[in-house]
This record gives sequence, C-alpha cells and structure tokens, in this order.
Amino acid sequence: MPRKMSPRDQQRMMARMGLKVDQLDEVSRVIMETPTKRIIIDNPEVATVSVQGQKIYQVGGGTVREEALSTQPSLDDAKLVASQAGVTAEEALSALNESGGDLAQAIIFLKQKKR
Repeated sequence: MPRKMSPRDQQRMMARMGLKVDQLDEVSRVIMETPTKRIIIDNPEVATVSVQGQKIYQVGGGTVREEALSTQPSLDDAKLVASQAGVTAEEALSALNESGGDLAQAIIFLKQKKR
C-alpha cells in the first residue's frame, strides 16, 4: 500500500525532477478561442508548471461557458479565393459563406461550378 506524502516531501521530489509549480492568485477569468468558439472559465484555479525551461498553465475548477464566434470570412480571404478560382470577389464571398469559411473547399466548389 503506497504511503501518503507530505506536501513538503512532494515539493522536494518535484524539485529533484526539475518541476516547479506556482499557484497564480487573483485570476478571475481564462478565455480560450478557437476559430469557431470561445471558451470562458470564470473564477478558475490556475497554476504554472515549469519543466525544463517550458511553462505549462494548468486551469481547473471555475464555471465554464461557451460562446459561438461568427465565421464571417474576411475580404482578404475572398480576394484570394477569387484570384485562385477566377471569379469575382462577390462570388468568392458567397462560396466562402457556403463552405463555412474553408478556403480550399470554396475554391474547389467554384472551379467545379465553372465547368
């Protein structure tokens, strides 16, 4: 049966392994964004773990909520698709909206449509 380690023994073992853990106090919110959604964690517990010169942020607890982000394609994306597919920017923008903002899929769709 494994014995329980005291916090002091845990700190010593982690120091020998090159790990350093620091608790970040007063963090009120953590926000992570993907291309399609935003994940918001209110009142989380956040710690940094330093290992071999790299910092890892560990987030736990808190209240999690998700928000959808609009996937409105940019004008630059529309111009790129238009130049690659040989169509107008308006047609490219329409294809980007249909493809959910996927540039490659919009170009393929427009090239097949031209045939």
